[in-house]
Amino acid sequence: MAEHRLLHRLFRRLLLEEEGRKEWDYLRGLNKRHKFIMQQQSTVQRTASFRDVRRETATFPHCQDFCSPKPNRISHNNPTLASIIHVHFTRNKTHHNATHHNPSRKIHRHSTTIFRYQDKAPDSLVRAGDGPDGNYPMRARFEKMLREAQISITDAISKIDGKATFQEDCWTRANGGGGMSRVLKDGAVWEKAGVNLSVVYGSMPQEALQAATERGVDRAKGMAPGERVPFFACGLSCVMHPRNPFCPTMHFNYRYFETDGGVWWFGGGTDITPSYLNEEDMKHFHGTYKEVCDRHDPEFYPKFKAWADKYFVISHRNETRGLGGIFYDDLNDRDPELLFEFAKDAVNHVVPAYGPIIEKHKNDEFTEDQKRWQQLRRGRYTEFNLVYDRGTIFGLKTGGRIESILMSLPETARWEYDHHPEEGSPEAEIMDAFKHPREWV
Repeated sequence: MAEHRLLHRLFRRLLLEEEGRKEWDYLRGLNKRHKFIMQQQSTVQRTASFRDVRRETATFPHCQDFCSPKPNRISHNNPTLASIIHVHFTRNKTHHNATHHNPSRKIHRHSTTIFRYQDKAPDSLVRAGDGPDGNYPMRARFEKMLREAQISITDAISKIDGKATFQEDCWTRANGGGGMSRVLKDGAVWEKAGVNLSVVYGSMPQEALQAATERGVDRAKGMAPGERVPFFACGLSCVMHPRNPFCPTMHFNYRYFETDGGVWWFGGGTDITPSYLNEEDMKHFHGTYKEVCDRHDPEFYPKFKAWADKYFVISHRNETRGLGGIFYDDLNDRDPELLFEFAKDAVNHVVPAYGPIIEKHKNDEFTEDQKRWQQLRRGRYTEFNLVYDRGTIFGLKTGGRIESILMSLPETARWEYDHHPEEGSPEAEIMDAFKHPREWV
């Protein structure tokens, strides 16, 4: 079709510029959506779908002429597509003027990715036809499941805290997808807690793919050096940092990936990072996730527990970040429906595994020395997240929203030169567990 030939020429032009990489991703998605829309049988459906595309292009903050079709040889049959093409030819040169004359727009630009903040959370950030060809129903179901989990978990944590509530920020990305962050600050129990949902379309460097998964090299097999990998990713990530040193930090992440060529996989896990060892707490936490795993496959818990012990290692310290939990990645060895149900079961047991431990210790008395030790352990937490964590590396390499990427870091941390806990102390006891992973159940 003439539209597709014109888009192809535009793609080549955009690829010549570094700034054009994001536009390439976005236009690829529009081209796919155009094909998807044209395959729909109903004229009414086609008209409604094109209206959605037109409304979407109107959200670009850096276009002076959002949707005015230009008279040319293709606008008679598809004026919407002509509008989109006009927008992309003019967007770079009009960015400064559009934002300068309307300073009230909530626009954040990180590198070449533009995030537009929304007043209200959209029903869904997943759209059929966007991203690489793949399992569109699974994308939508996974996002819906994670959104429901995000709401239920934050509601439960707010009740335990009793003081602060979660603030929600919603945003969309110019090249597709977006996210919803819920962050609690300055609570009675938690200094900082965040639960972030993200849906991302685009293309990534092969090194970003390698950072995102155990088998990154295989995922890019057959691609030319330097060629970018089209992908879709949906995930829910959380970190909670309590005030009391006897209340552990908790982290979870559950995600679904697709790349070009129909490749897909699930990943995720939940882990715990105490500053002081309480074996009953660890038995409860690990026992909860063993029960979850056993409902789906008796081999899951021993495999995923060992995987967590291996993954959460601070190699330059020769110690683990915390006391583990479960962790898995590249999971695509069975029906995706079975893996979806496992992820759903696991994320819905975050509060049962973690909440009772917090309730038990949130009012424990502590000393300044114990608080200082907690701050030292948070320094270790920060080291792992900035140096080794796949999610952090992936987000930085794919132009993610920086506030979401660094949400996992504690508000305060401490480093002391050549610090070693006193032999026989509670601090030395948990250090032994960090250096020698144990079986808790």
